[in-house]
Amino acid sequence: QFLVVAATLLDLKTARLLPQADVEDEEDLALLEARDLLFARLMQYRAFKQVARFVADRLATEGRRHPRQVGLEPRFAALLPEVIVSVGPDELAALAARALEPRPEPMVSLAHLHAPTVSVREQAHLVVDRLRRERSTTFRALTADADLMTTVARFLALLELFREGVVGFEQATPLGDLHLRWTGTDDADVDIDVGDEFDGGPVEEPTAPTTPEDDDV
Repeated sequence: QFLVVAATLLDLKTARLLPQADVEDEEDLALLEARDLLFARLMQYRAFKQVARFVADRLATEGRRHPRQVGLEPRFAALLPEVIVSVGPDELAALAARALEPRPEPMVSLAHLHAPTVSVREQAHLVVDRLRRERSTTFRALTADADLMTTVARFLALLELFREGVVGFEQATPLGDLHLRWTGTDDADVDIDVGDEFDGGPVEEPTAPTTPEDDDV
């Protein structure tokens, strides 16, 4: 019966899709819609019936299983070693006190961060002597014999000399050579004040605060 209904519905739906199969009667259209709905309900019923059968089989199978609630067998219990504590109450208290005592805060040294390896003041005097002698040069030529730290120190010295008004800069193109020229006098001494932020001494490491117990030792 199910195959007959399905075949009939497929035949009717095929007839509706064909151009020459025009249905003029409204009752026939209603009948087709009712049969389509019936076919959909039959398919849903079949799916739910299969799921119900599967759930029933699983319940019947799993319902016969029960957990084994027993203790550990002696042959397996003997494999566990006996716990032996080799310390007494006093030793255990000493270990607990040592573990719970406050730890000293770690101190990180900052001296290496502020100790200059190249003196900006010395590099400034070197730049002044060279510009007075050559009158003009480029920053590339000025740092041709310098390493990275010396190059940075000479650039900082040039900034200080520019602030003093004794050095001029000129750069024709972006990222091009930086041309330097001496604009100061040749006879007067240049007061080079690089400031403490460039040639400051190393920062002293903070010391841990002393406690009264430390003073008595």
